[in-house]
Formats: sequence, C-alpha cells, structure tokens
Amino acid sequence: MAITVGSTTPTSGLLTSMGVGSGIDVASLVDKLVAAKKAPQQNQITNASNNANTQLSGLGQVGAALSALQSAMASLTDGSAFSARSVGTSDPKVFSASSSGNPVSGSYEVVVDHLASSLKTSSGAFVDNNAKVGTGTLTFAVGAQSMSLQLDSTNNSLAQVRDAINKASDNPGISATIVTGTDGAHLVLSGTRTGAANGFSVSSSGGDGGLAALNYDVNASSGNALSVITAASDAAYTIDGLAGTSAGNSVSTAIDGLTLNLVAAGTSTLTVTNDSSKATSALTNLVSTYNSFVGIYQNLTKYDATSGTAGAMIGDATLNSINSTLSRIVGGTANGTTLSSIGISLQVDGTLKLDSSKLSTALSDGGKQVGNVFGGDNGFAAQLNSQLNNWVGSTGVLANRTTSIAAQLKDLTAQQATLDNRMADLTARYQAQFTALDTLMSKLNSTSSYLQQQFDALNNSNKK
Repeated sequence: MAITVGSTTPTSGLLTSMGVGSGIDVASLVDKLVAAKKAPQQNQITNASNNANTQLSGLGQVGAALSALQSAMASLTDGSAFSARSVGTSDPKVFSASSSGNPVSGSYEVVVDHLASSLKTSSGAFVDNNAKVGTGTLTFAVGAQSMSLQLDSTNNSLAQVRDAINKASDNPGISATIVTGTDGAHLVLSGTRTGAANGFSVSSSGGDGGLAALNYDVNASSGNALSVITAASDAAYTIDGLAGTSAGNSVSTAIDGLTLNLVAAGTSTLTVTNDSSKATSALTNLVSTYNSFVGIYQNLTKYDATSGTAGAMIGDATLNSINSTLSRIVGGTANGTTLSSIGISLQVDGTLKLDSSKLSTALSDGGKQVGNVFGGDNGFAAQLNSQLNNWVGSTGVLANRTTSIAAQLKDLTAQQATLDNRMADLTARYQAQFTALDTLMSKLNSTSSYLQQQFDALNNSNKK
C-alpha cells in the first residue's frame, strides 16, 4: 500500500499520517485487511459446514420416516392385525370376555352357576380393640405355606394381633381387620385368594390357652372357634353344557384364545366374530407412512428448473438407493401375489393408493388372504423389515452416515478455531505495525511543522 507523507515543497503544508498523524481509521483498515485474508478459507469452512448440516437434517427426516414405517409394520409382521376378533356377550352383567389370542369365530352359551370366593371368618366378640386375646404361638396356614406369631402380654391385644398378621413378611395369604358390632369387637380374617384350595387354617399352642379363641380348621366340620362368613369355593360354570370350575373368576383356559371374567350367576351368550377394523387401520397407516417417506424423498431430491433451486440431498446415492429399493418391494410380488391384489397399488408418482372396497373384500375371509400376503419368509413384511433393519437403528446405514457427518462437523469446528486464532494473531500484528507507523507519521508531521515555521520566518526576514 502506498502512503503519501507530504509534498517535497516546504510550502505544501503538514505531512499527512495514519491515525493520530494521518486521520486514517487504523482499526477499520486492519479489520478490512484481516477480513480479506480470512475470506477464502472462511468461505470454504462455512460452505462445508452448511452442506454437512443440510445433509444431517435431511438424513434425520429420512430416518424418522423410515422408523415410522418400521413401526407401522409391527402388527402386520406378527399377524395380530389379521387375527383380530370382536368379542361380545348378550348380558355383560353375567360375564365379560376379551380376546387373549386367536379365538375361532362362533357363539357359546355360558351359564355361571356361582362365582369363586375366598374364605372369610369372624372371631367371637371381645370387649374392644385393646382386649387381650391370649399368649402363646398362633400359626396361620394356606395350603403348604404358613407363618407363626409369638404373642405375649406386650403384643397380644386384638389390634396388635391384627397388625401383626397384616405386616408379616411371610404372610401366606390372609388379611385381618376388626369389625365392631353391638356385642363388641370381632377379628375378621379373609383369604386374599379365591378358590377352595386357598382356604386357611389357624391353630394355637402354648401360652395361657386364650389363643384357642381364634382356632379354625378349614377341613373340620365342627369344633371351630371362628365362624364362617363366606366359604372358600371355586367358580362353577358350563359352556354349551360342558361343566367347568375355576379357582378365580377370571377364566382363560376354558375357550382357546378367550378370557372370561365372571361377574354374577346367570346365563349369557358369548359371540366371537372377525374384526377387520384393526387390519384396515394397520394397512391405512402403512400406506400413509410410506407416502410420507416418498414426500420427504421428493422434497429432498427435487430440482426447480425455473428458479434453479435444488433439494438438499439431490443426487444422494444413499437416499436414491433407499427409495428405489422400497419401490421395487412394494411394486413386486410376495408369496406369489402382489399388494394390488388386496387393494394397495403403486402410483406413477411413487406413492401408494389404497382401494378400501377391494381391501374390504380381501379381508372378508377373516384376514387369511391378506395375512398370507404379508406373512412368511418371503412375505411383504419380511422383505420390508429386512431392508428397514439395514437402514435404521444404531448400526444402520443412516446411523453410520450421521456419525461420519458429525465427525466432519467436528473437524470443521477445529478448523474454524485454528483460523480464528491465526486471524487474531494477524490482527494483533497489523495493529502493532500500523500503530508504529502512525507514531512515526506523527513525528514527521511535527518535524514538518517546525521546518514550515523556519521557512516562514526566513521569508519574512528577507522581505525586510
């Protein structure tokens, strides 16, 4: 850069320097010089970073769309969408029913004779909760399980016995409460499980003999101290005239694939029919999520000739490969048939279209035809899942691409830091150089001013 320090003629005026001496903005000049030096590499880093972030965003959109498609395949893969059944009863006050597997369509007449119940007993009356029951050992048993309480004068009130039963870690299945009537307080013991096999026994030994007031043998017909409020019993029912029993009121072994929840004695008809709504919903969702991916693909790879703008991932080999593979699968055959045979057709624009009427017809056999299209090692579910597993997930193609781009961004961040440090050093160096030059120019201006004064004085002297 050329710098004019003044005229060779003494009468030309003061020298012009930089900053203080010249009037030039040193800080602005340094900024412009550094910016010009930094621009080429900064543009390279910025462009590379923008491109990497654009790809990262695009891959994120693609990954989300493919994960949604993978989720949409779940019920089509395990076949649950095609085996759904609608279960109903003519009188839900008698029992309700639900599908717990793959029940066969049909109807059944169910008669509930009585429900399963747990044993409930009551002691005789005590004065109140604080009344002493007795001392010794009190043993409670349910089947092969038992627990024993050691009671003495410090822990044998009616309330303390109740609490000891309920808090025992080895309780075999008995709960205790106190019910107070006009005659006094009664210790009420209840089995926590229904069924004849879950009745309990209470026995006492040692001590003062007072604990015998709580003795009860579920198998004894007489001589028990506790009175029975409700006996332990199994539920009894018939299904189309076939008798059955159950320890509980939830019966899952009577009819394949069904659970009956018994509510009250009575008669009700159970009906099982094919339910195509789940399959229709699953296939509609499949078409929707597939088309969502296609929309994202088209947006990322589009080119507008009018404006000259291109999608963020136009020409991306990975994305093009994914799209072509999906198109090939949904437009191809599986188990000797096509998706169009059940009402799902591939359109010219790459999207899928669902023909509800044709799908309804295909599902009218209880889902067998549609299930066969997706099931098996060569079904559409297996073909699609095989590819989706390669693309998404922690070790999939998209994850590897994302990791690679993240590493690239990390390297660009390091390059940016190096460039910033180098430019900071350059700025400091320029500042020092131009400040020194400005100081020199200031001194030259002072010398120029002195010489001008001397010439002026000499000129004035000569005129005299």
